[in-house]
Formats: sequence, structure tokens, C-alpha cells
Amino acid sequence: MRCDGSQVFHVSDSEAGRSLLASLRRWRPQALATEAAQLLRNRQVQIDGNLCEDPQRRLKTGEVVKVLPHAIAAPPTEADIRVHFVDEHLVVVEKPSGMTTMRHQEEAHWSARRRRREPTLEDLLPEVLAKSLTSSRRNSTSRVRSPRVIPVHRLDRDTSGLMVFARTVVAERSLVEQFREHSIDRAYSAIVSGEIAEQTVESNLARDRGDGKRGSVSDPEQGQHAITHVRPIELVNGHTLVECRLETGRTHQIRIHLSEAGHPVCGDKEYCGPLGRKPIVDRSGAPRLALHAAELGFEHPLTREPLHFETRLPRDLSYFLRRLRKEFGI
Repeated sequence: MRCDGSQVFHVSDSEAGRSLLASLRRWRPQALATEAAQLLRNRQVQIDGNLCEDPQRRLKTGEVVKVLPHAIAAPPTEADIRVHFVDEHLVVVEKPSGMTTMRHQEEAHWSARRRRREPTLEDLLPEVLAKSLTSSRRNSTSRVRSPRVIPVHRLDRDTSGLMVFARTVVAERSLVEQFREHSIDRAYSAIVSGEIAEQTVESNLARDRGDGKRGSVSDPEQGQHAITHVRPIELVNGHTLVECRLETGRTHQIRIHLSEAGHPVCGDKEYCGPLGRKPIVDRSGAPRLALHAAELGFEHPLTREPLHFETRLPRDLSYFLRRLRKEFGI
């Protein structure tokens, strides 16, 4: 069992050709015969990272089947994307969890059908804006053409929260430069394991810290300088609601810094504790990665006006926090 409570099974040559349902029953002999089917109905089974609900799906050698401790939420749609601000130069939106920001290079060969089935925020946002602009022009019967959006930063698939997209090349250049200079004001809300003290975490982050995962290394020549300011907000039933304010913005920075400090983000399947130590098992029951981009501030690319946006925890994390409080007797 992994640190997130999931079980992972590798399909061998002898298991190839069997149905997923039969293999689940074989891999989990201690479970009731009906539990395997229930796992599929509950959206708790993935094959090579993709949700699978088909009990008769035939397995292939080398495939990786993961049984999750909790159900995967239904994929987000256009209706889950909230626009906070838009003008002719940029748009600020709230990204739902479960949606990637943009296409990765390895997805370039995907068919149009698969792209529609697994759309990115970059794919859906133009349509969201077009509908919003059309509805705002009450006297117009013509539909607004889908506007162009240009991503200038990313959030992880399972992270929710505020993002800014450029709508012009001039705005793109200015926003990219602000991110490069670390002048963008960004704060995240996270729910972590254990009781964490207020602190500033500073390290050099590299692609491989020594075990194949991103993480901190001692040699500054091998990593990028990263600084995260951590402030506890509330202690709840062996977990802490924290604010993480970024001074730099490296890939997975908050997740890595909190994990290496011994307080992984609840629901994190990748970063489960410091290098060389036993993984910290997540027993929180988090519905997904408990990380939310709650604040975003920057200078408008054209007017130079300071813009600042804030958003509360989304419903799934609010319910999760409420459940922890209830268990704690609050």
C-alpha cells in the first residue's frame, strides 16, 4: 500500500487477457466478491493513470492498475470554471481541480475525440469567455467569436484556484516577466498532516533529489532556489490548515517543501515525507490534493494598475475541513 492509501498492481504475462473484474478479485482475495464491482462503480480504479469503470476491460502485460482509497470526482466541465476578471488584455479565472492547465508535449498526438473527452483549461476557457461576452451583449443576436487565451503559468491538475491568462502578446510578455521576476503575489491554502509551526522553508529544488522524485538538494548548482513562507491558520484533529506564500514559484514547490518538513499535503500521492525516511501514510480521507491557490496579485500589463484577487476554499475542501472539525468535536 502506498502513502496515499492506494494499492498498485502490475499486470504480468500470466494475467494478460483477463478481465479487470477477475483480476481485482484475484489480487484482493481477502475482500468480498462484490467489493471489486463496487470499486469500479465508485470510480476507484485506474489503469495507467486513467479512470476505468468497465469490469470486462481486458488487461495487457505491463499495465499498472491502481485501486484508490476514495472515489475519483467526476471530471470538471465548463460550468466549473469561474471567471473573476476579464478585459481585452487578460482574464483571471478559478481553475477547478481535476483539470490540467494546458496540453503537455506527450499529448500532442491525441485524437480530437480524446481531447474533447479530457479538455484542458486552455481548451475550454475561450468557449467560456465567448458565452460570457455574448450574454453580456443583450441586444446582440450574433455569437461572439471564441477569444484567444495564452497561458503564462500552470497549476497542477489536482490543484484548484486562481490563474491569469493573457489575451494579447503584449500582455503575455509583461505577465511572463512578472513571474520571472517573482513579483507576482501568490498565496495558497493547504491542509497538511500534523501540527506545523510557522516557518520559512528555503532550499534548492531539482528534478531528482536522489530517489527519482523532485526535491531539495544540497548542491545549489543542481537546483533552483526556492522559498516558501508557511503560516498555520487552524489546527484540526491532527491536521493543520496553513497559508503558504510563495517568494519563488518552482514546480511542485509547496508540496515538496511541506512534505520534506514532515507535513505532506493531505491527498498528495507523490510527496509523502523527507528523503530516506519511511513514507508518511495519509489517513485524512482527503477527497483530492488539499491545495488551493487562494490569492493572486500582479500589475496590469498595460495600465500598471495593481490587481489583487482572493477566493475561498472550494466546496470539496470546505466539506473536508468541516468533517475534520466535526471529528475533532468543533
